[in-house]
Amino acid sequence: MSKKIIVFLFLLVLFLGLTTAARAGFDEFGYNDKARIFNGTGLSWCMGKVGDAAWCESYLGIYKNDKIVMKWNAEWDRGNAENWANPPYKAWEDNEWNGKFKGGSGETWHYKIVWVGPCGADYTPLTNGGYCLWGQFEVIMSQGSTKGEGHTWETKAKPAGYGAYFNLP
Repeated sequence: MSKKIIVFLFLLVLFLGLTTAARAGFDEFGYNDKARIFNGTGLSWCMGKVGDAAWCESYLGIYKNDKIVMKWNAEWDRGNAENWANPPYKAWEDNEWNGKFKGGSGETWHYKIVWVGPCGADYTPLTNGGYCLWGQFEVIMSQGSTKGEGHTWETKAKPAGYGAYFNLP
């Protein structure tokens, strides 16, 4: 066998192994818990969490087909595992929704969320420009576009970067 063929076969096997390994990290809903990323639709996200298609479709409405990419850090996993009972947390999450395609909602939204501790009822405005969500999280950025209304900044806390909310070493 010639050296070129051996090198080609080696590279082909290596490439196929890498692409298979990358795909293998995602479950049927779109979660890759090891990489802390979700890549799927509104419906697949809901089915991964709730598992009831009728409920998910009713809950999500026009957003069920929207594409979602979510990212989070290890502290988010720790908080979920502890039911957020052992603070403080240096937890953050990033959600990007895209419905700008046929069959989608026609909207796009990008959210940045951090753990801040007790902050009030959902949507309570906070002094830095963000708002409270789920009783102990702050939405530090929410922006997107809707059908026919153009781009909207719902909120932009100051600062709007994740690291500003934690005492990083």
